[in-house]
Amino acid sequence: MATLCKNCGHALVFDPAIQKVRCNQCGSTFFAEEVESESKKYVQDKKALSMAEVYGQNTANAVKEYLDCYIYTCSECGGEVMITGTEVSTKCVYCGNPTVVFSRISKQECPEFILPFAITKEQALACINKEIGHGLFVPDAVKHFTPESVHGIYIPYWIVDADRSEAAIIRKKTSNGKSSTITFHGRSGKMHLKNLPVDACTMLSDESSSRLEPYDFSKLVLFDEDYLLGFYSNSSDVTYGDLSRAVENRASKMFDEMMLESVKGGTKTIVGFRGSTAINPDVKYALLPAWFVTFEHEGKHHTILVNGQTGKVVCGLPIRKALFFTLLTITCILFAVLFSIIFYHIIYAMMSSYASRPRRHSSSSSNNSSGKIVVGLIAAGVVMAIAGVKKIKNVLAKLKLTQSSKTFNFTKKRQE
Repeated sequence: MATLCKNCGHALVFDPAIQKVRCNQCGSTFFAEEVESESKKYVQDKKALSMAEVYGQNTANAVKEYLDCYIYTCSECGGEVMITGTEVSTKCVYCGNPTVVFSRISKQECPEFILPFAITKEQALACINKEIGHGLFVPDAVKHFTPESVHGIYIPYWIVDADRSEAAIIRKKTSNGKSSTITFHGRSGKMHLKNLPVDACTMLSDESSSRLEPYDFSKLVLFDEDYLLGFYSNSSDVTYGDLSRAVENRASKMFDEMMLESVKGGTKTIVGFRGSTAINPDVKYALLPAWFVTFEHEGKHHTILVNGQTGKVVCGLPIRKALFFTLLTITCILFAVLFSIIFYHIIYAMMSSYASRPRRHSSSSSNNSSGKIVVGLIAAGVVMAIAGVKKIKNVLAKLKLTQSSKTFNFTKKRQE
């Protein structure tokens, strides 16, 4: 069902730029709370039918990729709108009017809050171009990509407060030349988590959605379906058990990171722990905004996510591997030559200093100093190599999320 303009009768859409619903036909604008569709009470119990109910079981079985789809009739033009099993708002593929499936809102728990889009489609694309435009190793074809689709989607979240209590034993290994020392450290404490967002949609990767954070929850407003106009949205499809496990995992990971940071130096691992997470029963159900931008490069689909409130871009991009490894090799060679020159001059200076000293001085101090310099240079090289490996792993992890078929499938079923 679309909400119509009071002045001309055309469909209204929510405009993030002005934070109001707007009529594209006559230009009228209204606050979302000010408008109410007169036909809402007649269609709010109108349910979406399964594909099998509409076309018959045989047809539904033949189209396997749409087995989770339902058919909803557009109240404006009578066209059949295909939606997913959890979709709450969409657009009619025939007349283009925004459609809110009120039966999904009334029969499932209605969101308490919504964080309206603050970033427009054009601003989202500008954020992406700014993010990837200066990447040295990003192919030109990716820098100037043409979006296949751009969807503004409200993702359902449970926002929780929780308390984490944990005690752990940390094993630290400290290397000193050829020898190493192992020590054990005990840590325990409590942590309070406030407004922890947990993705409530199983169709979307938790890792992808968590990278969109943070959101500013001070901007949350009471839910009004008119904020959905012109955007897509899903309802929660997770159980309380799913929610509890997600909160437990995130709280445990955050607490472990803080405990490891409290033990300085060395290589640290947690070898044993006992902990628990208590969730405040007063959880909040809210819809949070995100832009999903898809494009294809070298036969692979990529999906870039943009926080619909802050403009934060979440993506990993293909790189020019030949250029990357060429520059990496050149850099390694230059550093090797530089280290060799520095080492030569230091040793030469030390030998000159030693030659000018009285003979009573032993050469052991000179050998020890040169040995420390060698160890220092090697250590510096190892640190650089480790940092490079971590950087590459991080890029590959982000690229894997960008190329995730789960994220792409979450987006592609939306109608244009």
